[in-house]
Amino acid sequence: MARDDDRVKSGVALVTGAGRGLGRALARELAARGMRVAALGRNAASLAETANGSNRITPITADVSDFNSLRSAFEQVDALGPLTLLINNAALYPRRDLFDETPESFMQTVDVNLGGNFAATRLALDRMAGTGFGRILNVATFADLHPLPASAAYSVSKGAARILTRALVADLADRFPDIVISDWMPGMLATRMGIPDGIAPEQSATWGAELALWHDPALTGTTFEQAVEIPPPRGLKARIKDRLLGRRTPLRRLD
Repeated sequence: MARDDDRVKSGVALVTGAGRGLGRALARELAARGMRVAALGRNAASLAETANGSNRITPITADVSDFNSLRSAFEQVDALGPLTLLINNAALYPRRDLFDETPESFMQTVDVNLGGNFAATRLALDRMAGTGFGRILNVATFADLHPLPASAAYSVSKGAARILTRALVADLADRFPDIVISDWMPGMLATRMGIPDGIAPEQSATWGAELALWHDPALTGTTFEQAVEIPPPRGLKARIKDRLLGRRTPLRRLD
């Protein structure tokens, strides 16, 4: 399968959380590769900076946790053309100690990181199911496996989003094999949510765009970390058998 799939590129890409950081870099990278991009975020001024005068990037102001706002945003995307790519990137990382967290603040993070992910995916599927074609890429992390201090809401909600990806695959893979759904972990980035000496979001966006435009049903259910596929878990017996038989499945790369 071609990495830059013309069927994906012939439509519109929607990137959530596109007002800054990785989302901004992804929107610009996709536009540079020839896609029409709907850049969605909560701050109109930040989205205008993302577009930076590009006629390929259309800023759309919406909050993914406000479902009526999100429905309206998708109607604006419809006016641009058929939606062929969704990148669920929007996220909150409040860095809040557990004793400073309230039920309300905890659920605000969940509403964005999990609820917004599902809502955008559900609205995208309304469009993609009609043609049986599309690409959905969920920006994920390992936060659920190794939570950092003061990250309970982020870790729980992002971990649940990884389960959501698996649930989507279980529901849809057989019925819609040409709607390709997978996770991508960009790594620690030099962004507001990341670390000062992290990966430049522009570098990470080259990997993310490459994966997003790679339409291959064999990618459904896979997870990539930065530029490399993470192998699926295998039991001890299977690993011993692989070693005895000298079997080694090469991991796919994005660089």
